[in-house]
Amino acid sequence: MKRRTFIQNTALGSFGVVAGTAVMACQEKTSETNSKNVLPNTNSPLVIATWNVPEATGKAWEIIEKGGTSLDAIEQGCNVEEANAEGQSVGIGGLPDRDGNVTLDACIMDSEGNYGAVVYLQNIKHPISVARKVMENTPHVILAGKGAEQFALSEGFQKENLLTEASKKAWEEWKIKSEYQPIINIENHDTIGMLAIDKNGDISGGCTTSGLAYKMAGRVGDSPIIGSGLFIDNEVGGATATGLGEEVLKTVGSFLIVELMRQGKSPQEACEEAIRRIVSKNPNHKDFQVGYIALNKKGETGFYSIHKGFSVTQFLEGSQAQIPSNHFLD
Repeated sequence: MKRRTFIQNTALGSFGVVAGTAVMACQEKTSETNSKNVLPNTNSPLVIATWNVPEATGKAWEIIEKGGTSLDAIEQGCNVEEANAEGQSVGIGGLPDRDGNVTLDACIMDSEGNYGAVVYLQNIKHPISVARKVMENTPHVILAGKGAEQFALSEGFQKENLLTEASKKAWEEWKIKSEYQPIINIENHDTIGMLAIDKNGDISGGCTTSGLAYKMAGRVGDSPIIGSGLFIDNEVGGATATGLGEEVLKTVGSFLIVELMRQGKSPQEACEEAIRRIVSKNPNHKDFQVGYIALNKKGETGFYSIHKGFSVTQFLEGSQAQIPSNHFLD
């Protein structure tokens, strides 16, 4: 099932378990933390990601189950979705900017606090892997545009056309509309964020996206920016964001969540507070979506969004989980 189709279905009120993975869709309003919404302290490896991506989280879990690192799990899990041409949110097939160019942003962060990112990358299918190369093989943390593309080619990545016929058709149909209005949970997310704990207890995370659909040329959102789209502190936990990146950037949301957890809040409480910060500063919050996921060093998780329709996929050793889906503000 395409994630966009799933998102539209969840807005009508469905949720379920997919292939050993808990898929949790937000259906009921809540204004305070419910302890039943948070997985218990497991001290076990786990993978959690934004949206309905069981193949991606499944690949990440496979790496961890075989004793691999959380960093390898993040990269290879995100690669699965980047190669999914039907997803229209990341990698090949991503919806283009308003000029018809597919431009990709991604970042990755490991348990040592190392970080790499690419912004406005074109013609390379796996930006998360290029971001890892930036982290490991350069003295920098972010490469952009043509420089990022040239670096990727020098590292052996292949240049290819990322605009599929389906995404090209959607863009052409968008161009003839007299007035364009973003659709919550579709144009306003376009991001896969993934967090993982491996068998050594080490945490890594990644974000990969084609960005806001039909954005202005050159636009970069929160996804590749450390502290906004993603933040990892191996002593505390990690967080990642999805939704309208401009609003996440303004509040440095993922860093905020990790700091709140450092101060003693649960992942669920921290995600809820981060959403409240956005809503309290923006009277137009009904017009856009932002969602967060988080985990702490104990293996507890949380997620929260402004509106219904947000979903989370999780693999947890030895069990499946359905978490009550009252995880949105409005």
